[in-house]
Amino acid sequence: MGQKQKNMRNPFLSLILSTKIPKIPLAIGLIASLITTIAGLSIPLLTREMVDGFSIESLNSFLIFVIILVFIIQAVIDGISIYALTYVGQKMVARLRERLWNQLLHLPVHYFDKNTSGETVSRVVNDTGVLKDLISQHFPQFIGGIITIIGSVIILFIMDWKMTLLMFIAIPITVLFMVPLGSRMSKISRNLQDETASFTANVQQTLSEIRLMKASNAEKTEQQKGLSGIEKLFTYGLREGRIFSLIGPLMYLVVMVVIVILLGYGGIRVADGSMTTGSLVAFLLYLFQIIYPITSFTMFFTQLQKAKGATERIIEILELNAEPGQNGKDMDISNKGIHVVDVSFSYNEEEPVLNNLSFEVEPGTMVAFAGPSGGGKSTMFALLERFYEPTSGEILIGNTPIRELSLSSWRKQIGYVSQDSPMMVGTIRENLCYGLEDSENIDDDRLWEVAKMAYAEQFIKEFPNGLDTEVGERGIKLSGGQRQRIAIARAFLRDPKILLMDEATASLDSQSEGFVQDALERLMEGRTTFIIAHRLSTIVSANKIIFIEKGQITGEGTHQQLVKTHSLYREFAEQQLT
Repeated sequence: MGQKQKNMRNPFLSLILSTKIPKIPLAIGLIASLITTIAGLSIPLLTREMVDGFSIESLNSFLIFVIILVFIIQAVIDGISIYALTYVGQKMVARLRERLWNQLLHLPVHYFDKNTSGETVSRVVNDTGVLKDLISQHFPQFIGGIITIIGSVIILFIMDWKMTLLMFIAIPITVLFMVPLGSRMSKISRNLQDETASFTANVQQTLSEIRLMKASNAEKTEQQKGLSGIEKLFTYGLREGRIFSLIGPLMYLVVMVVIVILLGYGGIRVADGSMTTGSLVAFLLYLFQIIYPITSFTMFFTQLQKAKGATERIIEILELNAEPGQNGKDMDISNKGIHVVDVSFSYNEEEPVLNNLSFEVEPGTMVAFAGPSGGGKSTMFALLERFYEPTSGEILIGNTPIRELSLSSWRKQIGYVSQDSPMMVGTIRENLCYGLEDSENIDDDRLWEVAKMAYAEQFIKEFPNGLDTEVGERGIKLSGGQRQRIAIARAFLRDPKILLMDEATASLDSQSEGFVQDALERLMEGRTTFIIAHRLSTIVSANKIIFIEKGQITGEGTHQQLVKTHSLYREFAEQQLT
């Protein structure tokens, strides 16, 4: 319990530690940084010796050689240190992105109902990018700076404790300004990350539906939306710029005041003989070695505040519950009936979609869902696919609730052919094999076989690149009928036990419909099949038709039975079939 509370108090630190920091590169980077610092700390001391004993006649060539050698060693080892620490930062961010990507892939569908894909993409790319800059760029400078400051301060105290104490007047002045500015930066950064995510979402949405936008003559509307988002980003960027415009000059002012005070006090000490000129030069060199890291600290803590704002959103995603059923049992569902028992579902409490649905499906039979739009047919499909879990009730396969099966085991035995037949960017081959674990072992003969079964072989062969033809974003380079037949071929390749079809011929021309209908009939043979029917002509031969109105089953039976017993179904049949 105590550990959990600690993690809640330090979510940023907990997230960083959860990335499993690479220990060996970190150790190499820190050790190299320590060596670099020690080499750098020796330079002012060597310079003091050279200045105090300086004359043209007595130039110490060995001392000059040592100084040059120290510079070279420092540069080489500093490069090793920066690379090692940068590797640590990049590796940590890569692991964080892996966690975030894996989490997103396993989140339930309802997360994506509420969050746009563009906004989610921004979390993976932009928010983690802020962390990447912090860890791979600012963190190495921060580590090296701490070592440099500690070493310099120790030597300065040994050299002259009075002047060292005088130097520390800058600390309270710096803290006085930096704390409120840092707090302000955190708030601005959080708003900037949210606005960036929103803008990314709008851009992605517009570009993904570019044909709809142009066909609707909506360029001006989208232009205004885009300009509004750009203006908001500009405003937050300016607010961030104001913080930086205060931090930089304030740090410069404080540093210059300290230098002037130390030069004045040091000059008096040199004049009265209590300090050598070489010691004053060495002191100032150490001071500059302290000033640069302090300046980089300012950037580090500013970036830290930005990263904390970005981290809040990342942590929110990582703490969400994944889809239930990731670790369920595997089971062969061949020749098992499906039993839907008192299933209800609602997306929220105010909008019930399904209300106490119960029906049984014998294995190998064809069942169709019919009824008015908005009745709940697609939602029933979503429950069968386990995109959502029923609010109450149970769906069983045989005598086993489907929630007890692993999602992988359940979904790999289900084939889904929808109206729009979504496709991934890539080739026909990649789309046919999409999601199959052994896709690399599927030979072309098998792909041509399923293409032939889906009546897709002929048009695929007409493409110059055959199976390696690029389909474009969302399959835009293919016609609707071609996409449907590839989707059916993909279903053949999966060899599903249960088939879900959302009226796969509803939007096709008569020639394409003929090909697709023949392919579907071939695909349905021997499989338990569910169909969402928009046209009754496609389901008159179904073993069972379930009529759903307003989330309730109001009729169940064959086409002939429903025509006799169900007035609304009979009305649908008279409109469409006569």
